[in-house]
Amino acid sequence: MQRKRVVVIAFLLTLITGCFYRANPSAPKEAQPEVKQELIDVKQYAKPEAKPEAKRDQPPTVTVPTIPPVVSEPRVSKVTLGAIGDVLIHSEIYQDAKQKDGTYNFFKMFEDVQSYLRMPDILVANQETMIGGKELRLSGYPSFNSPQEVGDALKAAGVDLVTVANNHTLDRGEKVIQSALSYWDRLGIPYTGAFKSKEDQKHMRTMVKNNITFSFLSYAYGTNGIPHPKGKAYLVNRIDTAQIAQEVEQAKRISDVVVVAMHWGTEYETLPNESQMALAQKLADYGVHIVIGNHPHVLQPPAWVSGINGHKTLVLYSLGNFISAQGGVAKRVGGMATIDVVKTTGKEKTVTLKHPSFLPTFTSYQNMTQFKVLPVNQAVPVQIRNGTIQFDPIKQHMRTYMQELHFIGTE
Repeated sequence: MQRKRVVVIAFLLTLITGCFYRANPSAPKEAQPEVKQELIDVKQYAKPEAKPEAKRDQPPTVTVPTIPPVVSEPRVSKVTLGAIGDVLIHSEIYQDAKQKDGTYNFFKMFEDVQSYLRMPDILVANQETMIGGKELRLSGYPSFNSPQEVGDALKAAGVDLVTVANNHTLDRGEKVIQSALSYWDRLGIPYTGAFKSKEDQKHMRTMVKNNITFSFLSYAYGTNGIPHPKGKAYLVNRIDTAQIAQEVEQAKRISDVVVVAMHWGTEYETLPNESQMALAQKLADYGVHIVIGNHPHVLQPPAWVSGINGHKTLVLYSLGNFISAQGGVAKRVGGMATIDVVKTTGKEKTVTLKHPSFLPTFTSYQNMTQFKVLPVNQAVPVQIRNGTIQFDPIKQHMRTYMQELHFIGTE
């Protein structure tokens, strides 16, 4: 029994010894090449080589041509503004225009100057008498109410706007004024200087032509002692420098050109008086561009007046009677003045007045009939009771302050 234990132990020891031999053989290992070991060492200790980055696609190079800044050309606009003198409808004139059917036709009275009156882009007339119409009883001097057909004839002749603030505005009262203004509305002709209401007075009269905006104002020195009805000062604008200054400022804000009609001066005086010249200076200082003067019933020479800021104003002191039944050469000569208004719009806006011109006219009639307005050069040498019409003295007189004044149809 004991012998069997020894044999088993011996057998187990033999197995164990054989296992250790396989795991750790006594034979030396086969030598490995040194180069490989060195390579292994290098790989073991060397930093890994950086992989080259993928090449990114670069955007194509674009050459942008240098473009010079755009310089816009200045925009130039031009309007020719015209004005005629007093349309003073004495009873002799409307009696001459009366037709068999009781209507009135004034068209023939203006047909000889119609081609000239249509030349300006805008034409302004001073309607000296209210056209209240025959329903309110027509009348002549000294308290006027004229046929409404006067308006039709002026429109056909080329008139675009009328000024109605004058010493005869209140002659026949509010009804005649309201009737006259309503008729101008029916004709589509703007009026200024007399108004239907306070609201109507606040509405500034403007006209736009060829990209140029014009504002029109009108004032009178008085109304022959006739007061306006209480609370109705809007029926006629009087010359009040505070009111004028305020309204001119309003006009300047909404327009390019400010035109003011002034019923001023001394009747039958051929040169402006001190009051006219002082008012003209004020208007130039306010920034008014064009002043249209009326009331003296004779021609007074135009002038340039410079304002305090260098502003240049054209002042037409008096354009005389365009049509009337008054006698004497001077009171039968009137005319149409024109001026070119040039607006240049670029970095800054400028307004320039150029080429002042004048067409002298003559009211022809025989024995208080056949009333017609003629260019003076067609009327010469008509003989009249108090003298002869002579063109050269008219030209010399109208160039008193403005030698460059051009005469239409004669030069």
